[in-house]
Amino acid sequence: MTSEYVTFGLAPAMRAGGVLADGTYQTHRDFLDFVVDGRPLLARLADLDAVSPLAADIGPSALAEQVRGLLLETEAPPAGSRFVLYGCPECEGLECEAVTAVIERDGPDVIWRDFVRQTGGAPDVERDGFPGLGPFRFHGEQYRTALKGLLTADGALAPEIPAGPRALLIGPRAAVLAKLAAALRRIRIGAEITLDAAGAHADELCKYGAVVFGPTVGQGERDAVRDAFAAARSDAVCVTALAPIVPLLVAQVEQALDRTPHDRRRLLGLTTAAGGAEAVVEVAATCRVALVAHRLDRLSRPRTRDLFDAVLDPGTHHIPLDPRAVRGRSYLVARTNDAVRVTPVER
Repeated sequence: MTSEYVTFGLAPAMRAGGVLADGTYQTHRDFLDFVVDGRPLLARLADLDAVSPLAADIGPSALAEQVRGLLLETEAPPAGSRFVLYGCPECEGLECEAVTAVIERDGPDVIWRDFVRQTGGAPDVERDGFPGLGPFRFHGEQYRTALKGLLTADGALAPEIPAGPRALLIGPRAAVLAKLAAALRRIRIGAEITLDAAGAHADELCKYGAVVFGPTVGQGERDAVRDAFAAARSDAVCVTALAPIVPLLVAQVEQALDRTPHDRRRLLGLTTAAGGAEAVVEVAATCRVALVAHRLDRLSRPRTRDLFDAVLDPGTHHIPLDPRAVRGRSYLVARTNDAVRVTPVER
């Protein structure tokens, strides 16, 4: 058994939602990730689309029960019992594949070991395991302090896990904003539409993480809204709709809602170069990146095209673009499991 200690902590994380190129919806999930030796554990699983059981939307009692399970405070599990550390973001079912590990006490310490991908039944560590991942030995006091910080003295859930995200859409309740609001709600992002937020109460404004200005909102109206949010000491990010393309607008909202610290981001940047002939994607850690192009055709109809989908190593990558996919007014969306970046195609 490992004798080297590693640190344990928790950090807010996001599974980015969106409307994908084939029209399917990907649910937005906010959760707490496990930070092992200063690095989010999920970042070590480059191609895994999953969330931890410490998710904001599973309900306070269920979330508190998950915390107590990780603390080994519920009914003592049999030796070698497995705990779900990451599960499917859409259904949370084990059959969709989960990452499980044995969690056990060793004196005052806590050990996580034998990480595997599991879809049901008893997994084979040799066949389904993650080579080189763990075992991890945590100081028991540090481990328990981090998790108990999520609970109140009577065992109820404390408010450290952020509430669900909300976006405020500014402009007439026209078709594009109505469709955007419906799409955001479909992926579990609260959305409201208003013509004027400048006179709203500060407490209400602080509930929003993103503000989207519709295409008909003038500069004066935008400035008034920004001033109102600044006066409320809100950290909401204001964005201007790039084009009346709902999947693109959803991606803009997801980018605005991203509060991941810069040093923990895997997808750092997205630009274009060579007159729009290539995308420039900056990646901080190994991860799977999908690149999609959106554009309006000559009749102002939205067109979407998948361009790229592969695991990228850390660094800056130049990806050639199909000129047929980025004609006219075009925009790119780069997506990982935990981040979205949007950019217009610069020519």
